[in-house]
Amino acid sequence: MQPDLSSAPSTGAASAPEHAARNRLVITLLLVSAFTVILNETIMSVALPRLMVDLDVTANAAQWLTTAFLLTMAVVIPITGFLLQRFHTRFVFTLAMSLFSAGTLVCAVAPGLGLLILGRVVQAMGTAIMMPLLMTTVMNLVPPESRGRTMGNISIVISVAPAIGPTISGIILHYLHWRWMFILVLPIGLGALALGWARLVNVTEPKKAPLDAISVPLSALGFGGLVYGLSTIGESHGGGGPVPVWLPLLVGGAVLVVFILRQLKLRDRALLNLHTFAVKVFTVSVIMMGFAMMALFGMIILLPIYMQNVLGMEPLTAGLLLLPGGLIMGLLAPGVGRAFDRVGARKLVIPGATLVSAGLWIMASFGVDTAMVWVLAAHVVLSVGLALLFTPLFTSSLGSLPQDLYSHGSAVIGTVQQVAGAAGIALFVSIMSVRIGTEMAAGAETVAATAAGLRAGFVTGAAISLLMIVAAFFVRRPPDQMPD
Repeated sequence: MQPDLSSAPSTGAASAPEHAARNRLVITLLLVSAFTVILNETIMSVALPRLMVDLDVTANAAQWLTTAFLLTMAVVIPITGFLLQRFHTRFVFTLAMSLFSAGTLVCAVAPGLGLLILGRVVQAMGTAIMMPLLMTTVMNLVPPESRGRTMGNISIVISVAPAIGPTISGIILHYLHWRWMFILVLPIGLGALALGWARLVNVTEPKKAPLDAISVPLSALGFGGLVYGLSTIGESHGGGGPVPVWLPLLVGGAVLVVFILRQLKLRDRALLNLHTFAVKVFTVSVIMMGFAMMALFGMIILLPIYMQNVLGMEPLTAGLLLLPGGLIMGLLAPGVGRAFDRVGARKLVIPGATLVSAGLWIMASFGVDTAMVWVLAAHVVLSVGLALLFTPLFTSSLGSLPQDLYSHGSAVIGTVQQVAGAAGIALFVSIMSVRIGTEMAAGAETVAATAAGLRAGFVTGAAISLLMIVAAFFVRRPPDQMPD
């Protein structure tokens, strides 16, 4: 008869030999589940044109399928620090996968855009909980000298899953109805939920954590308002929206300032403990990670538009062209993790940032007659650079924190990722839209105007990437490992 480990504390979990098999099972289950939920973050990007026709909605309305997802993630993630401290691992996992599976079911049967957006919101709630759960659990279970390899696997989830989302949706849309994007995922989510309920053991010891009632709505209004404002910049550049584009940004920013001041005042009772930023290694790594997520999500949105609307590719062709880069990121991640354990962070992130910048500058040269091989080459260069970035940044940021701040550090990283991703999408799409409008007003044809708009978006991303190269020189290995 197996001993009951359902309440096993985390003390010594990272090193106790008798817990090795248990830890591998927990981490593997969390990795597979997290990959499934994160994949859905970008699976809609190639599908939006088809949904606009099937549901008879405008592009601005259909874009809310992505905007609502990011908005929900930004609102929910700050609360996960409290959840991970207050409840057992299995309860948090069950909550995350139950929400994700319920949202997937709603999307699969939704008769119209309203319920489809609602399903995406419920999906996002589960996704928002899963990623901090994965990172916090790994930091508690894996000893410092092995974290690079394990974080390499996590970087597959965080970087590769959204990168291959457009590929998966392109293949499904070529052969099946758009509902199959959710029908095929639902049994995977339910299977992970059932397996987790049956086999997942608790590897942390919950403690009484206060929940500041004022911080929760401040977090929702601050992060939600900021992401909403960023996401509507591209839609409102013409000035015709019912709400001035600056209003949600102003309100969200002001509330966010109040939220930050309150968290600093509450210290250990904070909803999101911002004293993680007192650790220099964490701060530099998170800032650089924000730039990387802007590049990743901006590329995920702009490249499919370029390939379909300028080069005239079918969704399947566009999706398959993005597949090599996604696969390369996945194949490189474990090796990058092992290299981090040997050589540290800077020897990886400096060339990684340089390659990301090179890939974006190549994309900035794209036009109406660019050869497909150049599109593929630019995407591969960018993907290799991102693969060199994510594992060292995740490991350096969380590894630099004391154990009692792991859950809050994970929540901070998740929040920065979503806000940066939304900012990248909003910024690139806004610049693209404004440039397209200017070119069309000057008499340019639609394809040429679209190419010019996309080029402007890529130039903006390439310029931002130069800041990432500068930040790379300040990244350090966590202090509990040998120095860089």
